[in-house]
Amino acid sequence: MQEYDIAIIGGGPVGMFAAFYAGLRDTKAVLIESMATLGGQVSALYPEKHIFDVAGFPNIKGRDLVEQLTQQMAKFPIEVLTHTTVSDVVKQDERFIITTNQSMIVAKSIIVATGKGAFEPRKMQIEGVEPLVGHGVHYFVPNPEQFRNHDIAIAGGGDSAVDMAVMLNEVANQTTIIHRREQFRAMEQSVKALNASDIDQATPRRVVQVMPTVSQKLEITLAHVKNPDDIQTIVVDDLIINYGFISENKTVLGWQAQPESVMQGMIVNQEMATNIPGYFVIGDANYYDGKNDLIAIGFGEAPAAINAAIRFFDPHRGGPGHSSAMSL
Repeated sequence: MQEYDIAIIGGGPVGMFAAFYAGLRDTKAVLIESMATLGGQVSALYPEKHIFDVAGFPNIKGRDLVEQLTQQMAKFPIEVLTHTTVSDVVKQDERFIITTNQSMIVAKSIIVATGKGAFEPRKMQIEGVEPLVGHGVHYFVPNPEQFRNHDIAIAGGGDSAVDMAVMLNEVANQTTIIHRREQFRAMEQSVKALNASDIDQATPRRVVQVMPTVSQKLEITLAHVKNPDDIQTIVVDDLIINYGFISENKTVLGWQAQPESVMQGMIVNQEMATNIPGYFVIGDANYYDGKNDLIAIGFGEAPAAINAAIRFFDPHRGGPGHSSAMSL
């Protein structure tokens, strides 16, 4: 069995940055990802979405962020295992035994960066919508160009829905965003961009019916939330449903090594350490007072966890020093 200083489980942006930083600290590290490619939800769900909270980038598309992280990781010989699902983690004789669908791995420490786990979109609970998925109804937007010159509607009122509406409005003929509340639940600057655009805001309204037309469009019936008799009908080429995602961590919860957890995630201290020595958690998978699930925060947690992991398995080793003192 291969033995590593650090095994990083989860190949989203936060796990990728942790792998880079592990290389920067000259550790023998492996990055384990269950999907075919790295990037996690950013690659799978939001490749064209602009991300605004990454230091040094005024904005960057999800796919470009993952590409930059990939290039950054390539500076060091980090082993990357994709298509590799971790089925069990056991703490044994000061080592972690990691069982995967490919092999057994031994590590002196582990850093879990699995996010909230497996995910799937929240479905629109209206009869007749699911058969239209792929025929005008969408839960994912892999390529904005498919909506060029289309009339589109976006159902949802959170960050992703608002950002998607603003992004797609650049290529669409007409964009309508449908939200059941009068106020949107997105970042303030995103709402400002929405309000400054020519996007139609159907609020506070909810979708009550979606019907295909003979001209291969969609007729969407909207009811006012406070007055159901107030009905509005719009006809569009595409309906994009963006109610967020349901995630679950059944795989992680099945591991034998189980740190203390709450509903929001695994409890960590300021070093991202759990109550199991050598077991660290970063990104959306962890929890502490004041925690926010942001990529920017996960990027800050990654070096803290790597440095703490090194102190754990090599307590006599020196610290990283200042960023300006590092060299490749």
